[in-house]
Amino acid sequence: MRKNIPPSSLARDERFNRVDTERRLSDLRDTVGVGHVDPEADDVAERARRRMHGIFVGEIQALEGAGRTAFDFGTDEIPYELKLDMARQCWDEARHCEISVKLAEHMGGELGEYAESTILFEAACHDDPVFRLAGVNRALEGLAIDVFTQMRDFGRSMGDPVLEYCEDYMLADEVTHVKMGSRWLREVTENDPHRRAEALEFQRVVDGLFNFRGQRGEDEDSPIRLARKFRKLAGFTDGEVDQIADMAAKSRAERDAARMEGELLATD
Repeated sequence: MRKNIPPSSLARDERFNRVDTERRLSDLRDTVGVGHVDPEADDVAERARRRMHGIFVGEIQALEGAGRTAFDFGTDEIPYELKLDMARQCWDEARHCEISVKLAEHMGGELGEYAESTILFEAACHDDPVFRLAGVNRALEGLAIDVFTQMRDFGRSMGDPVLEYCEDYMLADEVTHVKMGSRWLREVTENDPHRRAEALEFQRVVDGLFNFRGQRGEDEDSPIRLARKFRKLAGFTDGEVDQIADMAAKSRAERDAARMEGELLATD
């Protein structure tokens, strides 16, 4: 079995619509399905289906990424217990895939309704397993904590117990996955502070890619609210959550300034 496979080698059938590299970043928001789900919006059902589809393809790639980490590295490179945790995560992600398919059908959606980007799996393809833990288990699974918390609350506000309880079950797993990443990042780099610092910088890069032009924050009207309580349960410090919030605030300010400049130029 081949190690360190490229994203293009992922097995997909004709139902999936993969986004190519050139379009990936420009279409990122639509591709991963993380638009604002507002219970008062006219298109709330479509936006919820879009997000659910994004969650589904993310779960597939999380399953594939955890499986690759368990297989790609020997016990001379990572502890055997870490491999066991990755195997456990594969089991969780497989269940999440099944739940997400059922939820998509429950919400009136179907596989392939929206595009799939492989950017999550790309974060799981780093040559250094510690970078995989930082980019996937902490950055992207951390984002999953935020999204699942908001989807759970959305289901509750819409009076949909199926959506609410399914998201709550998956949220509990995501907290565990992030906690595993936090633990092993700390333990594997215990005697290598430089490696840890580089891995955390990679995590910030991934967080920046999924900043969605400043949509993350802790305000009630934030399209993606940071779930500070659950992130702390998963091993994040207040300082790390503050850093993500500050990054989003800076992106939001830059976006608003660019929009204002564009409007001024249009009136000249």
